Amino acid sequence: MFHGKTMTPTAYIRHTLTTAPGRIFGLVCVMYFITYVDRVNISTLAPLMARDLHLSNVQLGLALSAFGYPYALLQIAGGSLADSLGPRRTLVISGLIWGVATILTGLVGGLLSLIAIRVLLGIGEGATFPAATRAVAAWVPSTRRGYAQGMMHSSSRLANALTPPLTVMIALWLGWRGAFMALGCVSLGWTLAWAFMFRDRPASHPGVTAAELAELPVIDTPRTGAAKPSIPWRALIRAMMPATLIYFCYNWTLWLYITWLPSFFVQAYGLNLKHTAIFSFGVFTAGVVGDTCGGLFTDYLYRRHGNLPQARRQVIIASMIGSMLCLLPALFVHNLTAIGIALSAAFFFLELTVGPIWAIPMDMAPQYAGTSSGIMNTGSAIAGILSPFAFGLIIDLSHSYSLPFYGPVVLLIVGAALAFHYLPSRPDAAPGSSTPDAPNLGTPNPGTPNPGAPLSGHKLGNAHGH
Repeated sequence: MFHGKTMTPTAYIRHTLTTAPGRIFGLVCVMYFITYVDRVNISTLAPLMARDLHLSNVQLGLALSAFGYPYALLQIAGGSLADSLGPRRTLVISGLIWGVATILTGLVGGLLSLIAIRVLLGIGEGATFPAATRAVAAWVPSTRRGYAQGMMHSSSRLANALTPPLTVMIALWLGWRGAFMALGCVSLGWTLAWAFMFRDRPASHPGVTAAELAELPVIDTPRTGAAKPSIPWRALIRAMMPATLIYFCYNWTLWLYITWLPSFFVQAYGLNLKHTAIFSFGVFTAGVVGDTCGGLFTDYLYRRHGNLPQARRQVIIASMIGSMLCLLPALFVHNLTAIGIALSAAFFFLELTVGPIWAIPMDMAPQYAGTSSGIMNTGSAIAGILSPFAFGLIIDLSHSYSLPFYGPVVLLIVGAALAFHYLPSRPDAAPGSSTPDAPNLGTPNPGTPNPGAPLSGHKLGNAHGH
């Protein structure tokens, strides 16, 4: 499915439609798209909901943040569930819960019921990205993981871009309550497709060919009735902590975009929902490009230099510094066009982070990719709790839409510094590589036979069997 050279969009679509790994990967990308539609549709409809439910900015921020509490708590648990139970069953359960939660959002009558439904949505989506990362670890060649993660997350940014106009269009037809119900039904449809099409083990998929299997890594996958693998928690947490802190810094800014961007344009610049959707579409489209480019850049650096940790590290540092510099105009400039351009450029650079940082859990130990990505994504979930609420609180206290942008500027600097000091720059400098039970983020050259081979016991060597 994924070959050594970068595929053109036409070739990518052809592979997605004609190969079993491609169709599975396409289904995962659709999931990323839908989950983000169901996360951010509320931000587009927030002005209407706040009016009808009589919510202040603080109350709205509290409701938006409610998603993050269960989402944070279930990251690691959901990831370990995907490693032990398998991503197929894990995502079926998750899809049923988040689809029902989206439908129920259309029935809320006030702040408390809205918070309760947002909590249910967080429960449903808590395991989605760790489980999807575990699925992709088995279905994507090891040398194309950055590209794969970039494409997956670009699907979520495409959802960010399309959700405002799509949601407004549906709301004009069905009302904001009907919009939530319709989108929830789409989520349930994806869940049904996943249950029928996906298999935890590529070899057990009826449509996969021997040639396709030869490209895929060999990873221990739970079998029905088999003993569940023991997870080396201490080693995984120690190895993933730098990436978790960096991902928190990234997500503080991301959650501001996801939850407050439409309200920012409405309240700070007086735009109506139609023009807000247009500006939001432009900003999030820049993120789609950034996600794709970040994955391409990191895999290109790896193929060129053979140093996987450095390929991840360099792109992450450059993306955070670039995003910080582009956000600076938001502190001082009040021209709508200039702000739109600055926010778009900042989001492009911000999203370059995603491909390399989400490839790290799969690089480190693919059979524990669910657990390790769950550890890392906990940083996102905590930011998702704090960032939307802090943004709304600062606005209500200061009556300024510029002041809340100081937080992202500072945290992007912190994230770049953490990446520079704590992410390894050499394969032999992975976190804890001097200790016998620590994971190793390094990777040998891409020609290694059987990449992603199973690792024995609680010792995590590098992800490719050396």
